[in-house]
Amino acid sequence: MIHVVGLGVSHLAELSSDAQQALAQVDLVIGSERQLATIKALMPSDKATTELPKLAELKPLVEGVIAEDKSVMILASGDPLFYGIGRWFSRHFSQSDLRFYPAVSSLQMACHRLGLALQDLEALSLHGRPVEKLKTRLRQNQSLLILTDSKSYPQVLAQHCIESGFPQAQLTVLETLGYPDEQIRRFSASELLVNDHEFDPLHLTLIEPGSNQGYLPEFPGIPDQHFITDTDKPGKGMISKREVRLTILSLMQLSRDDQVWDIGAGCGGVAVELAYWQPLATVQAIEHHPDRLSCLEANRQRFGVVSNLKIVEGRAPEALEGLASPNKVFIGGSDGELPQLLAQVWALLPLGGVLVASAVTENTKQLLMQFWQERSLAEDSQLETTQVSVSRGETLAGQLMYRPNLPVNLFKFVKVGASV
Repeated sequence: MIHVVGLGVSHLAELSSDAQQALAQVDLVIGSERQLATIKALMPSDKATTELPKLAELKPLVEGVIAEDKSVMILASGDPLFYGIGRWFSRHFSQSDLRFYPAVSSLQMACHRLGLALQDLEALSLHGRPVEKLKTRLRQNQSLLILTDSKSYPQVLAQHCIESGFPQAQLTVLETLGYPDEQIRRFSASELLVNDHEFDPLHLTLIEPGSNQGYLPEFPGIPDQHFITDTDKPGKGMISKREVRLTILSLMQLSRDDQVWDIGAGCGGVAVELAYWQPLATVQAIEHHPDRLSCLEANRQRFGVVSNLKIVEGRAPEALEGLASPNKVFIGGSDGELPQLLAQVWALLPLGGVLVASAVTENTKQLLMQFWQERSLAEDSQLETTQVSVSRGETLAGQLMYRPNLPVNLFKFVKVGASV
């Protein structure tokens, strides 16, 4: 049996009676040096212990103990199933071999120290994650409570706030909660950047962003000029325009765990928004043009979608080999390979899979119409199409006028059966 025990937030662990009973009976206790110190007074002096190794080494260690029909206890800071190691154990071991013991998390403790309701905050862990992910959660007047590591210290968070357009952000740093030297300090973002403050490694940070004065979106439909493109004119270049992009987002309807291909991703307008608004989906953006690839990576960093937006350099269909099979695909560019791409993607899609493709030229439209007819004959899809025609207001000689963009035809195919 594997016992995963939450230690709460204190320099001396306060274990439940069930956890204390398990501690007395297990054959081995695994934890960090600090965690082992918190339960020293509760643990028999002859109890076998070992320091927590890297996760790659932890799994065989625990499996070895279980194979000998022995039991093991894993010590977890805070609550093991709230941004804790408990989730890792649930993924790698059978539920029948696991027992969890809850405790107060550091996030809960921080809320109580500050008199804040946890449901009014958004929690985010940057521990072992790219700090750029912060940009996907920064929202006007939405407080963020953040678990950090050595790469996401308060100064780094403050810099990201200012660079992203939140210069009024306030950061509260809570250090060594539950320990005798507990300390809570509040700073403005600008103050953190000009003064040399030191922080204990055991800390978390509350960010109160204030008003949004930058480029990060509050709602789907990022303005075109906020993207970096392959032209000097803001809002121009190889991106789907906002009105078209919003329609594509609606047609795609991304869900948790979706595997998405964006073929011919250009500078990344569609791929970025898909990844931004559904962080639990994985988006593979396929592009081969060097300048557009550079812009795509720049926008990936700019909007912080570094965890779930993957860039694939190459030309489809060759570049698709070896990629995880998708359940949703958007084809925005095909370089003359559209018939082959449509056939290949359709064969890969599972039942319920979605294929969305766009057409500006009459030739591309006719190829998609032909594919529509094939699907109608095969009776293997649900079909939907729409034409998006947008005219944007501009001023000319002091007068308002509407300048039309080329209409874009969008086709959506939902796979409902095997091809005949």
